[in-house]
Amino acid sequence: MPKKVLVVMGGFSAEREVSLISGKGIVEALNNSGYEVIGYDLRNGFDFVEILKKEKPDVVFNALHGNFGEDGEIQGLLDILQIPYTHSGLRASALGMDKVLTKEVARASGLKVAQSEQMTYKEYKQTGTHIKMPYVIKPVSDGSSVGVFIIKKEEDKKAIFYENDNREVMIEEFIEGQELTVSVLNGKALAVTEMRSKTAFYDYEAKYTDGMTQHILPAEISQEVYRQALKDAEILHSALHCHTVSRCDFRYNPKDGIVLLEINTNPGMTPLSLVPEQAKYVGISYEKVCQTLVESATYRKIES
Repeated sequence: MPKKVLVVMGGFSAEREVSLISGKGIVEALNNSGYEVIGYDLRNGFDFVEILKKEKPDVVFNALHGNFGEDGEIQGLLDILQIPYTHSGLRASALGMDKVLTKEVARASGLKVAQSEQMTYKEYKQTGTHIKMPYVIKPVSDGSSVGVFIIKKEEDKKAIFYENDNREVMIEEFIEGQELTVSVLNGKALAVTEMRSKTAFYDYEAKYTDGMTQHILPAEISQEVYRQALKDAEILHSALHCHTVSRCDFRYNPKDGIVLLEINTNPGMTPLSLVPEQAKYVGISYEKVCQTLVESATYRKIES
C-alpha cells in the first residue's frame, strides 16, 4: 500500500509564493511515483492540525520556506504530534536559520567565515557598525536573500529598510569573488555550482526569476577548490545534524579561499532551484530526490 503524503506549502513567510511553486512540483513528482498525495496550502495553524487529524498522513513533506517552515517551528509541532516529516529536525532547522549561530558552528568546525557583528536595526541606525565598508547587512533569521543589502558607499545606506526597528540583523564584511553553492543529499555533497547573477548579488530576484542568473555547473574553479567546497558543505551538514538534504552557499577568491555565507536546511524545489539541478547532474531525478525525502522522513521520538 503506497504511503499517504501531505505536502505542506505556502505558509506565512516572505517566501510563500516560492514555497507554493516548490510544493506544486513535489505533489506532481510524488503522484508520478505512486504515492497517495495531498497538497495543503498552510494559512492557519489550527486548520493544519485539523487536516492532520482528518487525513492521518504517513508523512508530512515540508515544502515550506522561511520563517515558521524551516526554522524549527513546524518541526517542533510535528515532533509533538509524532508524525514523520521530511528534511531536518527542530535543532538543525533552528540553528541553520540563524545566520549568527550557523557561523559559530561553522567556525568551530574549521570552516572559514566572514567577520561580522549582530545588533538590532535600531542600534544599527543609531551607532552604525565596526565592520568596514564594503559590508552586507541582512536579517539574522530569514531565507532566500530576503532583506539583504550590500553597502559599498555611504549613499547605499539610504536603501536599507526594515519595518521592525527591533529586527535582529547581522553586518558582515563583503567577500569579493565567485558565488558557489553545494547541495548535500544523505551526507554526500553532489556538485559545486557557480551563480553568475545579473543583479548586484545572488538575491531573491536573481534566485527566482528565469534568466536573471547563469548557473555554471560544474563551477569553473580548480579541482582542489572544488573538492574543498564539497568537503566544507559535508562538514557543516554533519555538524548541524542536518537530515537528508541541505545546501551551503560560499564565496571564493584566491586571497580569502572558500568562505561560508550560510546554509539552507530546506532548499527550494522549484524549476530554477539548485538541489534538483545538481541532483540531475549526478544522475538523480527530481522524482528520486522527492522519493528519498519521503522514505527518509522521521521525527524526534518522545521517550517514555
